[in-house]
Amino acid sequence: MHFNYLDYGILIAYLLLILGVGLWVSRPKPGEDKNASDYFLASKGLSWWVIGASLIASNISAEQFIGMSGSGFAIGMGIASYEFMAAITLIIVAVFFMPIFLKMGIYTMPEFLARRYDERVKTTMAIFWLGVFVFVNLSSILYLGALTIKNVMFNGADVHLFGRAVDPLWIGIILLGAFSAAYSVYGGLKSVAITDVIQVVFLIGGGLFTTYVALQATSDNHSAVDGFAKLMNRAPEKFDMILDKGNPQYTNLPGISVLIGGMWIANLYYWGCNQYIIQRALAAKSIREAQTGLAFAGVLKLLLPLIVVIPGIVAYVITRDAQSPHFGEITKPDAAYPWLLHRFVPNGVKGLAFAALVAAIVSSLSSMMNSISTIFTMDIYHGHIHKAASQTHLVRVGRIAAAVALIVAIPVAIALQNLDQAFQFIQEFTGFVSPGALAIFLLGFFWKRATANGALLAALGTFVFSFALKSLLPQVPFLDRMLIVFALCVGVMVIMAYAAPGKSAPRLVETTSGMFATSTGFKLTSIVITLVLIVIYACWW
Repeated sequence: MHFNYLDYGILIAYLLLILGVGLWVSRPKPGEDKNASDYFLASKGLSWWVIGASLIASNISAEQFIGMSGSGFAIGMGIASYEFMAAITLIIVAVFFMPIFLKMGIYTMPEFLARRYDERVKTTMAIFWLGVFVFVNLSSILYLGALTIKNVMFNGADVHLFGRAVDPLWIGIILLGAFSAAYSVYGGLKSVAITDVIQVVFLIGGGLFTTYVALQATSDNHSAVDGFAKLMNRAPEKFDMILDKGNPQYTNLPGISVLIGGMWIANLYYWGCNQYIIQRALAAKSIREAQTGLAFAGVLKLLLPLIVVIPGIVAYVITRDAQSPHFGEITKPDAAYPWLLHRFVPNGVKGLAFAALVAAIVSSLSSMMNSISTIFTMDIYHGHIHKAASQTHLVRVGRIAAAVALIVAIPVAIALQNLDQAFQFIQEFTGFVSPGALAIFLLGFFWKRATANGALLAALGTFVFSFALKSLLPQVPFLDRMLIVFALCVGVMVIMAYAAPGKSAPRLVETTSGMFATSTGFKLTSIVITLVLIVIYACWW
């Protein structure tokens, strides 16, 4: 089913809206130039609803719509643990991480490491993060987004330009990168965050509609509720939240250790120590605004499995039913979501559903480029290359860094097309960084003896331990491996603290008795999130 004029009209209107708003909100005040705080932290003026919406818009990209739907096709609801546990993680980060970060007034995560440990730790982790952001995250977002454009708009076929056949994957990569850069490179974090509010409306609205249509396709009476019931009856194994060892996908979601093991490492790192995500909260007006925004994001997280996992299960049921006319049409899990859009979303609203995908992709691209430019500019360039740089010069360097990162990521993105489940690829290779990084942050927060030498060894050890375990014990699920590596990194830091104690006193994180207090509304929201998750896991254990 191809796009009609109404579909194209909706998509074009969305693109013009985002571009216009992004450029409008980022315009400088008359007679003033942007400074570093304006560009990288939105003048520290973001409200809770902007923070929460931007967190979700930045988090949800093609890796969720396409990659997580693909994992829903291959694994089932178990993959939703990433979303459900993120809701609880956001509460933990809001209570224990944000008060420390905002009190210190930092721009970046490496800056925290410099102030708690030393410049060596900061620079090492900054380089690691830049590498992962460019070569794993940014490139994978471009690839999965372009794959969607290729399969939905071009039905997987080549297009002809100037008499030559061209793979639309390349066209999609270039167009997505150029569009996201058009407003985010110029406007900085404020432009990204404000447009995210619009984009989260598109991605949730369009995503819910796609799920509704998909569930109707499995129903005998075109009822989404009946379709969901049929889904559970036809594929009950896809609703196991905790996989047993006999499940072929156990290595991706290793049973009960998902709830008590390595997924905590992945989530606490991603939501609490990751510049790409936490930068929005660093730009909050106050600690209360930051905490409320994180709680709001936690509530939205509870909706996301309905948007990004259920469609994959629907595609599995339809294409694995021998009586279905669509039997066997999907051969690769990551093709599940584009297939649903192509087969079942009607003309006239396909543009809305596709705009939801584009919203998720563009938002994540813009956020990733902004975070890359922030780390490079503030931690590498300003920290080591040009310490006396003016504010306007730093903004200019930030814009150049974002553009260069995009140019580097484009050829890498095409190399990812041979992946089977892109979401699992992203999680596993990000998991090489997260155990050591989380150990460094947690001990830096709450253990006075943690030293710079120990942190530096943990930063290097997270890669050494991860590669060693992956090579020597490939049968160990990567989430379990992350927990083991985290424990090893903590052990290294503890040993170094006692074997070679450093002068850590001047660099300690100062905490006070009321520092971690929260509002009544925040507490009530946290209770609601917890109760909802208890019910979900009790029903689908």
